[in-house]
Amino acid sequence: MYVEKKEAVSILGRNGVGKTTTLRSIMGLTPPRSGSIQVDGIETTRFQPHKISKIGVAYVPAERHIFPGLSVKENLMLAARPGDGKDAWTFERVCDHFPVLADRTQQDGSTLSGGEQQMLAIGRALISNPKIIIMDEPSQGLSPLLVQMITDVVLDICTQSGITMLIVEQNYRMALKVASRHYLMDTKGKIVKVASTKELIDNPEIIQLHLSV
Repeated sequence: MYVEKKEAVSILGRNGVGKTTTLRSIMGLTPPRSGSIQVDGIETTRFQPHKISKIGVAYVPAERHIFPGLSVKENLMLAARPGDGKDAWTFERVCDHFPVLADRTQQDGSTLSGGEQQMLAIGRALISNPKIIIMDEPSQGLSPLLVQMITDVVLDICTQSGITMLIVEQNYRMALKVASRHYLMDTKGKIVKVASTKELIDNPEIIQLHLSV
């Protein structure tokens, strides 16, 4: 499995096949049993999470992991790293991108709504100025309206910022809007097919075969 620079790719599959474990392995949170992981040509298979973060990988977990007792601004600034040039992600740029967060900078991050916490989690990833963002179920637990909002945010990140993205998403409709290529995962983390968005739209039976319960 690979993701090219500035490409958006998804991993699709039923619950429990190993999608989240794959992301956690990339981030160094769950050591892989076999195989190797490379980021930008660097072998990272046995790296600790903080070292993987330093080479440019940002992780948005399904649980969001907002730090309770810290304000929205503090949650963001904990992850801040300097970027290059005028397009670097700063606290001000994140607030411009997420006006709802700008209105709540002093509010305890853990008291935000589900959709607002997801925006905070994405903003926290962006402010680290990563080369690649890996996202786990960004639409999980959100209303259809918020799912559309998060989809638009992710699309904006991909198209305007050119950040490489690997996304796990049970909502395949969102994945088809965001990613151009999709890995279909079966039991025990096995990739059984790679398909383009066009191929999955033109052949919905593929999704039915691999995602239906």
